[in-house]
Amino acid sequence: MLDVPYNGDPARVVPVPGARTALEAVRAKHVRTGVVTNQSGIGRGILTRRQVDAVNARVEQLLGPFDLWEMCPHAPEAGCACRKPAPGMILSAALRCRIDPADIVVIGDIGADVEAARAAGAHGILVPTRRTLPEEVEAAGCVASDLVEAVDLVLEGVRS
Repeated sequence: MLDVPYNGDPARVVPVPGARTALEAVRAKHVRTGVVTNQSGIGRGILTRRQVDAVNARVEQLLGPFDLWEMCPHAPEAGCACRKPAPGMILSAALRCRIDPADIVVIGDIGADVEAARAAGAHGILVPTRRTLPEEVEAAGCVASDLVEAVDLVLEGVRS
């Protein structure tokens, strides 16, 4: 999705270019898909859980169903184990899907996504956007120019 900070409005949900194509390619290979997302707007009192759920429902309406959703509703200062870059959501996803974290690939647009993957023993692919810091790109290990390229790397078995 295009980044809209603290979005509680499903009408503002816009997929990134290539998202539908990338997800169709993954699903055609029977690879499970999921979303792991920090939603600190809930913990900060900016958003309600109902708003976030409505936005997530719109995402699925536009891109098709995901096999699982993991969401951290906590504010950064809560010190929880689920907020990326902590590995909690990825480890939970692995348990729920009954797969080894080493078989998970996390595709994200900021360093915390890749760091969470590493901390969980999973693989991370960074797809930089305007908000991605240069040092996050440098530290990522595996970088793709867009979501379609990232998915191509996953389907080719290239992991970082």
